[in-house]
Amino acid sequence: MKVSHTLTVRAPVERAFAVFTEGFGSWWPATHHLGDAELAEAIIEPRAGGRWYERNADGSECDWGHVIAWEPPHRLLLAWQLDADWRYDADLVTEVDVRFEADGDGTRVTFEHRHLERMGDRSEEVRRAIDSPEGWPGILAQYREAAAAA
Repeated sequence: MKVSHTLTVRAPVERAFAVFTEGFGSWWPATHHLGDAELAEAIIEPRAGGRWYERNADGSECDWGHVIAWEPPHRLLLAWQLDADWRYDADLVTEVDVRFEADGDGTRVTFEHRHLERMGDRSEEVRRAIDSPEGWPGILAQYREAAAAA
C-alpha cells in the first residue's frame, strides 16, 4: 500500500534535490511536528544513516526516521518511523522514496511513500491522512514553490 505523486519543479535537478534535502526546514509546514514545543527546524542529515528529525523551540528533538539512501542529485530514500498516532516507533519502517529527473528546463520529482501496510489495522486510515490536502499533496506543493523560488 502506497501514496504516489509526481510533480514538475521549475528548477534544475541539482537545485531541486538541494531544496528538498538541505532546505527541508524552509518548506516543511511548521504545523507538522511531534514535540510539544513549537517547531524550530526540520532536518535531514545529508548521508546514508543520517537522522531525519525535528528540533523544537525548547531545544528538544524528535526523531521521524533516518536516511536509507543518499544519492545526490537523483534520489533520496527515507525511513519514516512514525506510527498511526504520529509517534516515533524504532521498530516500524515505511519508506519515502523521492527521485529527481531532469525534465526540460525543470525537474520531474517522483514521490512514493510505500509499505503503509506495515501500519497494521490502521494502514488505510494513515494512507487517507497522508494523501489528503493537509498531507503529502499540500506539503509537496509547498516544496515546489520553495524550489522554484530558490
